[in-house]
Amino acid sequence: MSNKKKRTDYGPTLRLAVISLVMCGLMFPIFVTGVAQVLFPYQANGELAQIHGRPVGSMLVAETFNSSMFFHADWASNSASGVDPDITLQDAYSQIPIIHNATGISSNALKQIVDANVERTLFVAGDSYVNVLKLNLILIQTYPTIYEVYDQ
Repeated sequence: MSNKKKRTDYGPTLRLAVISLVMCGLMFPIFVTGVAQVLFPYQANGELAQIHGRPVGSMLVAETFNSSMFFHADWASNSASGVDPDITLQDAYSQIPIIHNATGISSNALKQIVDANVERTLFVAGDSYVNVLKLNLILIQTYPTIYEVYDQ
């Protein structure tokens, strides 16, 4: 035998790596995104909420509301990430007196809005929660004279 080093052929390995990268890193994500855009455009675009055709936020991410006239998601202590758009029913109820004092909307009317928009983690069973942006959009649409600054 000779002392020559064995020649290693990396060609097939490199080709397989490049093909895998292109298929898994480019083609598959583009395909999935395209299918999602066709079949589920609202969800694929982030479930954007709109007022008069203008996007005002996403139903999937907590939005910042600085006024005491609105419900606030940052009061929810259950969210580890801080971007959870939902609050518990108890958190929503605890904010009703503050919104009532800031707007003059009756506590009963605010409670009805909250109760009408309750969702559950497991449909019928599970923890009750409400989406903060959804509640605030309903307030703006239901009471346009109170929220006229935000309804433009």
